[in-house]
Amino acid sequence: MRGPRAGGVAVLLGVIAATSVLFYSRQNNVPRVPAPRAMPQRPPLMLLTTLPIMFPQSFTLKAPPSPASKVLQSRYRILPISVADRGELDHRHLLLMAQPQAQPAEALVDLDNWVGGGGRVLLLADPALEWPSQRPLGSLLRPPFAFADTGLLAHWGLRLQEPDHLGPAAIEVDGLRLSTLSPGSLIGIDRQCSVASSGFIARCHIGSGEVTVIADADFLNTAQDGDANLDVLLIELERLDH
Repeated sequence: MRGPRAGGVAVLLGVIAATSVLFYSRQNNVPRVPAPRAMPQRPPLMLLTTLPIMFPQSFTLKAPPSPASKVLQSRYRILPISVADRGELDHRHLLLMAQPQAQPAEALVDLDNWVGGGGRVLLLADPALEWPSQRPLGSLLRPPFAFADTGLLAHWGLRLQEPDHLGPAAIEVDGLRLSTLSPGSLIGIDRQCSVASSGFIARCHIGSGEVTVIADADFLNTAQDGDANLDVLLIELERLDH
C-alpha cells in the first residue's frame, strides 16, 4: 500500500508544482504586444498632441509616416482633436495626450469629469523634451519644451520632476527595455496612483476612469519600427482600452 500511495502523492505534487510554475510564468511574462486589427474592428482613439506623430512639421504629402503613426493606425481609428473639452470627449472612451499645449481651465474641468465618469487617458508628459522642431519659438504649433502642467497632475495625485541629467537613457517597463532622451520621473502624492519603473510611469484610478502617465515623450521620436518603444505605447493603450 505504501508504494501506490507514495506514487499518487508524487503525481499530485507534480501537478501542483507544474500548475504553480505555469501560474508564476503567466504572472511574470512580458506583456504581449497587441496584434493589428482589421479596419472594421479598430476602435476610435482621440489624439491631442503638438508632436509630429500623425502629420509632418513641414506642409508636404511626401513625408513618410512616423513609426508611431503606423502602429497606432494599425489598431485604432485616429481622431485628432485640438482641445480636451466636453464637445470632443463626450461619447468617446480613449484619449492619447502627447505633450499637449496647456489646456484652458474649462477644458481641464471637462477632462477631469470625463475621466471620473469612466474615460481613459494615456498622457505623455515630458518635463525636458528634446524632440527637434522646425516651428518658431512662441508658435502654438511648436511642442512645449516642458509639459504645460496647470495643476492637473497634482489633482490626479502626481508630481512630475525634471531629469537630473540630460541625454540618452534606457528604461525598463514590465520587462521591455526602451531607449529615450532625458526622461523625467513621477512621484505619487496620494494612494490613487501606482508608480513604476523608477518613476517613469504611473497608473491611476480616478473615479470610474483610469489615467496612465509616462514622464517622457521623446521615446516616440527615437522609436524604430518593431522596437520596444512602440511596444510600450501599444501595451499601455491596451491596458486602458478594456
